[in-house]
Amino acid sequence: MIRHAAIALLLLAAPALAAGAPPPAKPVQVMIVGDFHMSNPGRDLHNVQVDDVLAPKRQAEIAAVGRALGRFRPTVVAAEWPADLVAQRYAKYLDGSAQPSRNEVVQLGFRLAKAAGGRMVGVDVDGEFPYEAVEAYAKAHGQGVILDAADADTQRMVDEETRLLAAHGVAGALRFLNDPLRLRGDNSFYRQMLRIGDGSDQPGAALLTEWYKRNLLICANLIQAAKPGDRMVVFYGSGHAFLLRQCVQETPGFELVEPNAYLPR
Repeated sequence: MIRHAAIALLLLAAPALAAGAPPPAKPVQVMIVGDFHMSNPGRDLHNVQVDDVLAPKRQAEIAAVGRALGRFRPTVVAAEWPADLVAQRYAKYLDGSAQPSRNEVVQLGFRLAKAAGGRMVGVDVDGEFPYEAVEAYAKAHGQGVILDAADADTQRMVDEETRLLAAHGVAGALRFLNDPLRLRGDNSFYRQMLRIGDGSDQPGAALLTEWYKRNLLICANLIQAAKPGDRMVVFYGSGHAFLLRQCVQETPGFELVEPNAYLPR
């Protein structure tokens, strides 16, 4: 009887205890927008060719993308530049002293942050990408066909991106880049690198380790930049999108938001 009475008292006290507990923190909603290099820097293994995004037609398309993403009401915008560079250049962008820039950080990130009145942060981290070692090993050990197939798949994707940019504008290219099914296929390029190597000599795994390390450090930066209840838009090269999405989805207190639910058709 004593035991049953004690249990009854605990059950009666439970609602009061719950009422006195602080409410759970609001989740951070994060939209990862995989983008393309608008200024044609040519830094990647495969590069889409982009016409002048400062031309009136492209400016109108970029403005439409900004308005559409603005419906998400972001409180934070993050992009693929280091924090100090973003702080320096965004201040000039706001006061009107910045020179015109074709870079996607400015065209997409700065534009959206200013329109939304949210914080603008840089979350990029530099990293190693030892592709030359992978390529040398593959050629020396008869595994070049693996790289050739992976490169051909990536080139087909870049060609389709170029076609969509010409036919359907900036929004069409962004919708293609951010399709979840396509993103899974995009990440397969990196996973194919695990086929390159043997025994204790594993250049493919070494490359993948560096790639994952960089993306985890980027994700750490964006997670640390967020506060409970924030709505964050992250603009990053589409090759990073799969791993950044995965990181957000697997981090407690964070929710992934699909950009294609907002990007114009």
